[in-house]
Amino acid sequence: MTDAPATPEPNSNAQVPQLRVMGQYVKDLSFENPGAPGTLRGGGGQPQIDMGIDVRARALEDGAYEVELHLTANAKREQDTVFIAELIYGGLFQLSNLDDRARDPFLMIECPRILFPFARRILSDATRDGGFPPLMLEPVDFAGLYRQQLARQQQQQGSSEGGTA
Repeated sequence: MTDAPATPEPNSNAQVPQLRVMGQYVKDLSFENPGAPGTLRGGGGQPQIDMGIDVRARALEDGAYEVELHLTANAKREQDTVFIAELIYGGLFQLSNLDDRARDPFLMIECPRILFPFARRILSDATRDGGFPPLMLEPVDFAGLYRQQLARQQQQQGSSEGGTA
């Protein structure tokens, strides 16, 4: 019986992708309650809430990237606006050992996945502080959103290439 080392020897040639969260911050927060105090009296049923989610990323210097998670919630009862909440929650990330092909999915899927729980709490607190029940957002499939974005880009490229004669 031979004794195997408890930990494998590090491979000096392998470069493991690394992500470092350098900071997180509220970039923009807006809460509008245009019908108050009438909308706070209750009655009229549950409002219809339209949610919007967008992710944006941009390169900075030294391998750093800013990723912004844009969340919007527009609540209406019939034609009356109950509240509008908008949040841009940003994160500063440093990526290393990632090739160009892997960088975009990392920025558009993994980074927003890190930011989302914090942004969800801020939006929940804003609606609660506005006099409404806290808005509890469901988890988001950022991989699915990224695939939809890629499909839209490919469709736009296909239609622009086919439009020339």
